[in-house]
Amino acid sequence: MASPLALREEDVKLMLTAKLHIGTKFCDPNMERYIFKRRRDGVYIINLGKTWEKLQLAARTIVAIENRKDIVAISGRTWGQRAVFKFAQCTESAYIAGRFTPGTFTNQIQKKFLEPRLLIITDPVSDHQPIKEASFVNVPTIAFCSSDAPLSHVDIAIPCNNKSKHSIALLYWLLSREVLRLRAVISRSEPWAVSADLFVYRDPEEAEKEAKALEGGDSGEAGDEAAPESKLGEYADRGADTTASAEATSVPVTGGAETTSTVTASTWNPRQPPAGWNQ
Repeated sequence: MASPLALREEDVKLMLTAKLHIGTKFCDPNMERYIFKRRRDGVYIINLGKTWEKLQLAARTIVAIENRKDIVAISGRTWGQRAVFKFAQCTESAYIAGRFTPGTFTNQIQKKFLEPRLLIITDPVSDHQPIKEASFVNVPTIAFCSSDAPLSHVDIAIPCNNKSKHSIALLYWLLSREVLRLRAVISRSEPWAVSADLFVYRDPEEAEKEAKALEGGDSGEAGDEAAPESKLGEYADRGADTTASAEATSVPVTGGAETTSTVTASTWNPRQPPAGWNQ
């Protein structure tokens, strides 16, 4: 009988689809234990079995914290900010998205001073400042690490692809689901109602374009096609009125003290000044 904690086929398919196993062309010596093989183009392939084991260990560590607000998920990169927000929302923990203010864990004078008991880091390279401060105050750290990630001051390294927005979203979704399963909030026999797509970062401009396209629909396209014709007709009517008024109006042009002539607007040529014009 298979263990309920074993990696399932549907989870493996999700990992492969999100390219969770793709590393980089560089490998840190401490990450060699998590590498499955190296492709011909030099890219290291991460062992998904090790990734699942570390996800299980990280989930157990998170569940062991009594106060859930003492768990802080951090992402300085844009692609992970929505993922840490959704993770904090599902697990009732705290999060820091965007720029990390130096001294948040060490300077007690700051207004946003925090004393966490556990950190979850999206990328040890871009989020090196909170890892460094956590080492000063003896706070354990969980980090998603690619093949080239440094493991200094990292207590639980989860080998994965932390460069793609889809892989980051899937990692936080799997971690959130495992935490809720260990807390007995959801069942292992039933699928989780929350979709992994909600953890994926979306560009605000692309989201606005999609919303406008859905709101417009076929009626919007028909309106856009009819609008130019009506505007052209309006402009044509205005032009006719303007030409008629210009023909009926004469413009007096004075050239010196002796000569005064009248020029009709409809026959006036700006390149050839009328007779009597004093330049």
